[in-house]
Order: sequence, then structure tokens, then C-alpha cells
Amino acid sequence: MEVSLIDYEKDKGKVSFVIKNTNPAFVNALRKNIIDRVPTMAIEDVEFRKNSSVLYDEIIAHRLGLIVLTTDLKSYNLPSECKCEGKGCARCSVKLTLSVKGPGMVYASHLKSKDPAIKPVYPLTPIVKLLKGQELELEATAVLGIGKEHSKWSPGLAYYKYKPVVEIVKQPSNPKEVAESCPVDVFELRNDKVVINKNNLFRCHLCGACAEISKGSIKLNETDKDFIFYVESWGQLSCKQIVEKAIDIFDNQLDEFIDKVKKLK
Repeated sequence: MEVSLIDYEKDKGKVSFVIKNTNPAFVNALRKNIIDRVPTMAIEDVEFRKNSSVLYDEIIAHRLGLIVLTTDLKSYNLPSECKCEGKGCARCSVKLTLSVKGPGMVYASHLKSKDPAIKPVYPLTPIVKLLKGQELELEATAVLGIGKEHSKWSPGLAYYKYKPVVEIVKQPSNPKEVAESCPVDVFELRNDKVVINKNNLFRCHLCGACAEISKGSIKLNETDKDFIFYVESWGQLSCKQIVEKAIDIFDNQLDEFIDKVKKLK
């Protein structure tokens, strides 16, 4: 197996890379581990002290649960794996408090965390608007969780596609039209000839426009051994952390599977 980086937009939380010489089962398992198994921090319980806003406690609690929080995987454990057995301690949970009086909008930035490492990724996320005389006071508990239990714990979006194979069988009679027909600039003109722009080849989504306009001069296909993989982080973890953690989880799953097979003998 070979892995090569295509693009890494760290500031936007996006990465794309090519995985060569593998199969759909592996890349799909990696995708599912990223979405379902990589743990992140999210608000799970909310204790309301005061709420005279127009929204019910349940609605505000739901909104709080969807606020994206930075995650420290080295300092916290999943409740199911913690020594406190999920009862709640400093190793598996963190408290956040909020106390705001109206008038004005209540934002995620109003949440005050007991741990500076756990805080809202997007401070301007609105929670509720308070009118004059209204107030909101609460204490929330954030814990590690996985996307399989609830999507609020999912670290991001992961997807892949088969690597496209573009072949110029012969030079088309209308090179300019062929080059301009591609919506993702896979082709370019050099000395009035159509050539493949290798830097943009991974963008090809096999729409077929070039093959149709070239009247068979260009053939499109895809390989089931090479894949283009994309990861977009919601912000709790970096793309690098997400992929590395997913691979660690995959390794542990395989070790567990091997142990269970051995016990069958």
C-alpha cells in the first residue's frame, strides 16, 4: 500500500490523499472508523439554574450538545473506559458554566470551561436571544463520545472515490473544445494538442463530457485498486489527528479479531 498527499488545507480543516494498491473494504472501514469511532468531546448533560428565555430547556440543551468543542484525547478517556466506570470524573468529563442576562444574544463564547483545553471551536455560534429582564444560567457536562452513539460526537466528514483513469487514445480534431469541456480543468492545451493536467486529474468525476465531445478520442475509466480519500474536520480535532486515531482504532480492532479467532481453535 502507498499513500501520497494531494492537498492539505490546514486552515480549512480539509485533507485529500491517494491510497494505492488496496481495496474498497479497507478504505470503507477507514471511512466508517473516522465517522463512527474517533472520539470527540461534546456536551451530554445540562443542569438549568435559570431560564426565562423563549426557548424550552430541552431545545437549549439540544443546541448546546451540537456546539463543537475542542478535544484533548491525551487527557480524557471514554466514560466506558475510565476508572470511574462512567460515573463522571476529571479524567472523562469537564464542566462548563454559562450565566447571561438580557437583552442580547447568547453565544457559545459565553460558556466558561473548567479546562482551558476544552472550549467552543466557533465562539459566535448562537444559542438563544434574550430580551430585557430575561436570563439564562446553567451548568453543562461535556464527555468524550463516538459518532456511532450520536452524530454530535462525529469528528468530521470522510468519503472516497475510485481513482479516475483518463486515456487520450488519439488527438481529437477539436482540441480546444475538448479542453474547455472539462468542468474541473483536467485537460490543457499545449501546441494545439490536448494533454492531461496531472495536478487536476484527481478532480475528475467521470462526467463524460470530454469523451462525448472528442467522439471517442478520449476514454474514461476507474481503478478499483487506487482511491482518492477526503477528510473534512468539524474542528474538534485536526485532520491529521482524526486519521491517525482512526488507524489506531483499526489496528486495535484487528488485534481483537485475531485474539477471538485464536480462542476458537
